[in-house]
Amino acid sequence: MKAFNVTPFALGIVLALSLGGCSQEAQNKLSRLGVTWLEGNYRVTFASGSHLKQWEVHGGKVTSEPGKGYYYFWAIENGKKRYVQTPIERSYIEEVP
Repeated sequence: MKAFNVTPFALGIVLALSLGGCSQEAQNKLSRLGVTWLEGNYRVTFASGSHLKQWEVHGGKVTSEPGKGYYYFWAIENGKKRYVQTPIERSYIEEVP
């Protein structure tokens, strides 16, 4: 049996084509799950009405728990490392340099 060599580019094309047929809600769910395993630098923003709160995650990851409806992560706040959980529905994640 011959193994297939799949390049990251080919995998990206397949993923992009498969997402094209998904609803926006399904794409959002998939993107939330993808964030779970990425390590990097992120800005997490919680927005509800006029209330806005932001955290910076440096060299870490943001873990999602869709069944419970939360993102979990470690952030630096006032010079201290803090464990934060924020609702998925009202939170936005941006990758930052």
